[in-house]
Amino acid sequence: MNNLFFMIIYKEEEEKMKYLIVLGDGMADRPIQTLEGKTPLMAVSKPNIDLLAQNGRNGMLKTIPDDMPTGSAVANLGVMGYDSHKYFKGRGVLEAANLDIDIGEDDLVLRCNLMCLDDENIKNHSAGHINTSEASELIDALNRELSDDSVRFYSGISFKHVLVIKNGNPEISCTPPHDHPGENCNDLMVQSSSSAGAETADLINNLIIRSRKILKDHPVNRLRVERGRDPANTIWPWSPGTRPVMPSFKELYGLTGAVISGVDLINGIGVYAGMDVVRVEGATGLYDTNYEGKASAAIESLKTHDFLYLHVEATDEAGHDGDLDLKMKCIEYLDRRIVKYILDHKDEIGDDLTIAVLPDHPTPVEMRIHTREPIPFVIMKPGESPDDVQIYDEESAKAGSYGEIEGADFIKLLIGPSRPYDRRL
Repeated sequence: MNNLFFMIIYKEEEEKMKYLIVLGDGMADRPIQTLEGKTPLMAVSKPNIDLLAQNGRNGMLKTIPDDMPTGSAVANLGVMGYDSHKYFKGRGVLEAANLDIDIGEDDLVLRCNLMCLDDENIKNHSAGHINTSEASELIDALNRELSDDSVRFYSGISFKHVLVIKNGNPEISCTPPHDHPGENCNDLMVQSSSSAGAETADLINNLIIRSRKILKDHPVNRLRVERGRDPANTIWPWSPGTRPVMPSFKELYGLTGAVISGVDLINGIGVYAGMDVVRVEGATGLYDTNYEGKASAAIESLKTHDFLYLHVEATDEAGHDGDLDLKMKCIEYLDRRIVKYILDHKDEIGDDLTIAVLPDHPTPVEMRIHTREPIPFVIMKPGESPDDVQIYDEESAKAGSYGEIEGADFIKLLIGPSRPYDRRL
């Protein structure tokens, strides 16, 4: 009996598995004429991700339901295995969680961009990717002039900030600015979706209008203009919501988890999912992010966690900027500076490692917005026979053995049927 007991324990330890998702935000695209009808994923050299495709199984994943907004919050919740219909309560409240903002049950929380208008048109959603130090000065100025007992701005990273309205009504409709480049902002102001939301809509629109007067002549913006940079000359609140109640990742899937990202949104999902948020110095959310630092932190985190979500924002921002060359470069960086490092160092973890690579949604450079087409994914599991796919891209993955799946089905494929995932999802 004792010998049998030890054999069972040994077998369980021998079969222990760790799980890693490497997500290139917005990495998928559409065929581009200047690339001879190829997408960026089809055109770039990415030997390490292709190696995963050759040794794994591939498929297509619909991350955004037809009746949900095409945002990264909805998409990443789905990739992490959460039903976005149940758990998506707005993007701002997720970002607030990463900023450790105390949110009351009756607080309305919005993501608040600092962005650039050219006359009345949206030049870009990021104020030229304003740096965090400059942005913090502007948020401080807005709080001095606009905050009161019911309104407060909170500094985030770069152009991404948070607005909290106490007792605000969520029955309003806001426009994501990155979905409307070049459009007149006056046609995109906040609308109430019911009479109950009218007062909150009017309040937010008033804040937008008043912010322009405060920001226009602020020393930070005067200096940016002198240096040929885009000023942050308006705020733009959007994605309103209230505090969600989510089961932890461990409760749902029986795994301890961690998340690595330079983006408040992804880290905030990790907070609500009960995961550890791993901070990496130099993680910017842009093309200049600390790729090697993230990859190294991933290996270290997998030594103490069962599951790791490694998120890289750079490809999405390049897509929003309409910068094809930069998007292709960011894909190459993801391949050579993250995926290669992980493949070279995965034996340090001490357990078998299942690796998945995918985007959360497409961000086509010719459109500069998110779209909802299914995205390609690859999962490489030790000991599992590969399918016939040899290259990772939007077309090749369609021939993969996983076919097309939706939402939380992806995480169930990743961790396999032996894990106690919660079928209530």
